[in-house]
Amino acid sequence: MKIHIKNGRLIDPGNDIDAQADLYVAAGKIAAVGTEPRGFSANRTINATGLVVCPGLIDLSARLREPGLEYKATLESELLAAAAGGVTSLACPPDTEPPLDEPGLVEMLKHRAKTLNLAHVYPIGALTVGLAGEQLTEMAELRDAGCVGFSHADVPLLDSQVLWRALQYASTFGFCVWLRPQDAYLSKDGVAHDGEVATRLGLAGIPAFAETIAIATIVELMRATGARVHLCRLSTRDGVEMVRAAKRDGLPISCDVGIHHAHLSEMDLAYFDAHCYLKPPLRSARDRDALRQGLMDGTIDAFCSDHAPVDEDSKLLPFAESEAGATGLELLLPLALKWAMEMKVPLSKAIARITREPARILGVDAGHLSVGHTADICVFDAEHYAKLSATALKSQGKNTPFLGIDLPGKVRYTLLQGQVVYEAGNA
Repeated sequence: MKIHIKNGRLIDPGNDIDAQADLYVAAGKIAAVGTEPRGFSANRTINATGLVVCPGLIDLSARLREPGLEYKATLESELLAAAAGGVTSLACPPDTEPPLDEPGLVEMLKHRAKTLNLAHVYPIGALTVGLAGEQLTEMAELRDAGCVGFSHADVPLLDSQVLWRALQYASTFGFCVWLRPQDAYLSKDGVAHDGEVATRLGLAGIPAFAETIAIATIVELMRATGARVHLCRLSTRDGVEMVRAAKRDGLPISCDVGIHHAHLSEMDLAYFDAHCYLKPPLRSARDRDALRQGLMDGTIDAFCSDHAPVDEDSKLLPFAESEAGATGLELLLPLALKWAMEMKVPLSKAIARITREPARILGVDAGHLSVGHTADICVFDAEHYAKLSATALKSQGKNTPFLGIDLPGKVRYTLLQGQVVYEAGNA
């Protein structure tokens, strides 16, 4: 299949391109940028006039709920959501049932995803067997099966000695360990940020220092082992400053922030909206603003969708009894655009936070439109605004605090390996 994408605004942060230019695709690869290759005859032409053409988006945290949790979502439903959101590559955490702690489970997930052919799936392997926090997994075998990193997801890793051993092992083989920094004892039974709102609503709080104490431990273990660590979903101002200091010291640390935390704060819990029950919790407005600034100055490397589809019954329970999580795959682009508009930063910077930077963290050759490389492409209308409705979401999970909100950005086409896997209607 030969495809000519014409008249679009081509934004490719990986190659420092932001200009009107045509894109030519052949045999699943980028054949040329700007000038038509000799003898090129398109089977299909996509008119991208008034649209942005960029690399396919890359999401660092998308729970696909397979294996074991298909009542919440299926691999097919969530990869369809990824395609509709312009996401062509995604990392999935290991907290499935059973956890991704054996090569066979990883290979099965990779095979299922390849069969569906809607997005590239990069599993994050379990750091310990069964996520029990006791015995380290065979990381080398999991890497060979397709894992790009190792994590404990949201399951507390209580024993610092186990974490120390894990980082030593990871450092020896050059693996990256993905950790969500939160002290398990300080956050025990908490469901909201420990502040005035939680006090007023009678909700058990999680203090901001539950995050910073965990970061301090991780940073010290990094110094001792030389391991590379990616911090998942920062939520506090002080946490951002600690990462900033660690980067100044030259530590091999990176971090991301969930798209919800860049826009919402504890004030959005005022009506006990269970859609706002997230892990980590929505913090103060001061924390949110620090996260937004950290994204702008590069302290925070990337956005992630923190996609966590939850069945409807689990969100109808009282706030503290409901299940944490929100759908996000189809909101990664709109909320990144919203951040860029509100912060008055170039569109290319927002796209870098959901393409080039996540690819660098994953260590995969993606997130750019270089000639000769795989044609994973997103074509979207940055000026299109629409009120978000549950029926518009492809994800099986309809749980999001942004329902009813006007959001920018509509994906028109998603190409995976040079094939159109999603095409929007005219609405």
